[in-house]
Formats: sequence, C-alpha cells, structure tokens
Amino acid sequence: MNTQPDNLQKPTLVSVIAWMTLVSGIVNLFWGLAASGTALATIVGIFCTPLTILPTILGVFELIYAAKLFSNPAQPLQPSTNIAVFEIACVLTGNVFSMAVGILALVFYNDTVVKDYFARLNGTPAPVMPVAPPEPAPPFRGQPEPAPPISAPSKIEEPIEAPAEESPTPPQSVPLEQPEETPDKPKRTPRKVAKK
Repeated sequence: MNTQPDNLQKPTLVSVIAWMTLVSGIVNLFWGLAASGTALATIVGIFCTPLTILPTILGVFELIYAAKLFSNPAQPLQPSTNIAVFEIACVLTGNVFSMAVGILALVFYNDTVVKDYFARLNGTPAPVMPVAPPEPAPPFRGQPEPAPPISAPSKIEEPIEAPAEESPTPPQSVPLEQPEETPDKPKRTPRKVAKK
C-alpha cells in the first residue's frame, strides 16, 4: 500500500545528502580496513583493533542509508542525524573528509525544504512555526469625536519664560529695633575738630 503522493519531487539537497553519505560510506569502509590492518601489524594492535574497526561499521550503515535515499519510489525515511554525528566523530580516527560530510549533512537536515520533504515522505504534516495572532482592534462605538478646530494666533506672542530656580537664601539676621526719631529734636552728629 503506497501512502505517499506520486508527485513527490526529491529536492536537490536530499540528493546531495544521499551522494555525500554514499561517498563517505565508501571512504569509511576503506579507512576502517586500512586502520585495522595497520593496527594489527603492530605489537599492541589487538588492543587497538576494536577502535579502528568502528569506521568500517559506520561505513556499512552509511551505505544502507544512502541506498534508501536513492530508492525509487522513495521509502518512508527520517533524517539520520545519528549517522551525521558519528561521521563528525570519525575525526578521532583521522578521517577529516567524513567529518566535513557530517557537518554538511546536519546543516542540510535543518533546511526547511528538506524538513518539508521528509515530512511529506512520512505522511505527516510539515511542522509549522507558531504565529501569534494579531491583537484585536478596540470596539467601535458610534461616531468618532471631531477634532477641535485649530485657530491661528491673532498676534505673535512672546514665549513665556519659566521662572528660574531660586537658590536657597541664607538666613537673614533680624535688625535690632532702633528708637524712632522725633521730628522736634534733630539728631546730632559729632563734629570733627581740626587741629592747628
């Protein structure tokens, strides 16, 4: 029973992922066999062989996954981020090419076209980013109020200056009370006498 649409077109990035995985699988097969042969030729090789055989095992899984990506009609399949992570980990065995393929595969798996392809391939709706609904407009109540008319000033007015801030004044001394002078007695001032 075929549950996928017949007109499902494979995006270019999915084909690129398939080719990269196929080539990386072949490289990992030979890399693991060569590393295992080199390790077995040394004295401590029997202890290192379990580590050097891991790229060969990864290469087998890569070839199987690439074959599923190339199949026509396409099989329901999920993006294999685990294979991409193990390809990156192959740098520990000295395989830089596989590391680059793993990084590119992770980047391509995050592309929206690739995500949409795998979602349609598996019969699930494509993930949609949630969008916040717009805020509702305030309710309309009757006629809007007219704006007050703007009148031109009849004369040019001087701008009003704001009062300057007053600095605090020091306390003032209170003057002592002096007796009031009476008009009938004039006040006498002492005279200076010049000496001869």
